[in-house]
Amino acid sequence: MKIKDVEIKNGICLAPMAGIADRAFRELCINYGAGYVVSEMVSAKGFTMGDKKSRQLLVLGERENPAAIQIFGDDPEIMAEAAEKCLEFNPQVIDINMGCPAPKIAMNGGGASLMKKPELAGEIIKAVSGTVSIPVTVKIRKGWDDNSVNAVQIAQIAEKSGASAVTVHGRTRMQMYSGNVDYDIIAKVKQAVSIPVIGNGDIRDEQSAAIMLEKTNCDGIMIGRGALGNPWLFQRLNAYLGECRVLPEVSVNEKMVVMLKHVEKIIEYKGEYTAIREARHHAAYYTKGIRGGAAFRREIGQLESFEQLQELAYKIAKENE
Repeated sequence: MKIKDVEIKNGICLAPMAGIADRAFRELCINYGAGYVVSEMVSAKGFTMGDKKSRQLLVLGERENPAAIQIFGDDPEIMAEAAEKCLEFNPQVIDINMGCPAPKIAMNGGGASLMKKPELAGEIIKAVSGTVSIPVTVKIRKGWDDNSVNAVQIAQIAEKSGASAVTVHGRTRMQMYSGNVDYDIIAKVKQAVSIPVIGNGDIRDEQSAAIMLEKTNCDGIMIGRGALGNPWLFQRLNAYLGECRVLPEVSVNEKMVVMLKHVEKIIEYKGEYTAIREARHHAAYYTKGIRGGAAFRREIGQLESFEQLQELAYKIAKENE
């Protein structure tokens, strides 16, 4: 898959999950075969006003190539200014968020609320793509609700306004993450535009990835929640889709080793205090489905140091031999 002149070697992408897809997690997923990653979304307004946290979210590592920086907002001029400033961090793509369903984003004019304002959506895309020389992409949803399913219209506007690719999450904003992903709407978008279309939603294993590709004919797939505590999903999908191989299940011991490496990276980038608090969330996913997982997750909630996490990881691995 190519996004304009940016080549995505395998078309398997990591979604821009707020509070999850930070540099440490993106690099981990790249190690396991993610072909393309997108940063956590950054407020265009906050970034242009000098917000320090926004700058921290924008840092891309050397191994993050190709990578996109995702911005959100509802003012074309501010979005264009933010996109231009993002170039300082050397992304290969600028992605515009028009799909976030979170109330604090969607109820303040950004994210999925732009699905209700096609004209403004087009103005934003045109302003951004006319300002930066790198490709601009857009992430959208099926529509705002079942009475306003307009992903095809928005995708066509995006293409006309200069977007080089579009990612479609097959749910409406009102669905949030409930119900089933609508493959038909992604297929309709694919048929309606000539730019690459990336399918997103409910890809958790080899079968769901294959179904997404078969039912939509999309050019690439984007993994979100399916990668939580499961970064080797990218390795499994590469083996299955590229070589028709099904890899063996990951052992509990390996899960714990990867979890610790993941948290060590967070510590490296953010310091132990912040990392351990974030580790509580990640560790809950790494222990999902294992024997005694519920009890372990209660212990995880009390973690205060990396040493405690190491001890718990050893205990979990030992009890699941």
